[in-house]
Amino acid sequence: MKRNAAIAAGTLAMLIGLGGYARGQDQTAKPAPAAPAAPQGAPATPPQARPADVDSVEHILAATYDVISGPPGQRDWDRFRSLFSTGARLVATGRNDKGNIIMHDLSVEDYVKAAGDYLTKNGFFENSIANRIESWDHMAEVWSTYESRHAKGEKPFARGVNSFQLFFDGTRWWVVTIYWEDENADHPLPEKYLSNNK
Repeated sequence: MKRNAAIAAGTLAMLIGLGGYARGQDQTAKPAPAAPAAPQGAPATPPQARPADVDSVEHILAATYDVISGPPGQRDWDRFRSLFSTGARLVATGRNDKGNIIMHDLSVEDYVKAAGDYLTKNGFFENSIANRIESWDHMAEVWSTYESRHAKGEKPFARGVNSFQLFFDGTRWWVVTIYWEDENADHPLPEKYLSNNK
């Protein structure tokens, strides 16, 4: 598959492997669509999270990467759902094969449906290599630089930035949005995003 066949990779980089699922969806000249109703079968409230997954910004980031990573096979989608607030969005952006800047907006259930089949058949391992965290009160923003591999120990097939928006409700953290883009030869990652801000 060609790297530019889909719009982005990221915590969710497997969208690259979903063929034309995200191809050619130019959102730049259109108003943002209204949020769709919850799909049939979607849980009304997220499943109960593991306390150790959501007790800190660092832990919820690690859990997000961990739950989608592994050899070909099923993922623990209830664990994945448990990390996200109701109405959370996953937004991929990048350039299509014509060089147009595009974006694709997914609900959590859209992502589970789209990525599930791909991950059943393909190995996918993603980890952060640097996290730049800004937080205040109940809000946190993280620019998390990632590497994606099809198998442990392989050379990464993708790198980029996941922008996480997080919410603390007084007892736990929630992922509100993940917005990401892959680097490419014309748009390499800036050096500042290759190290932590601490």
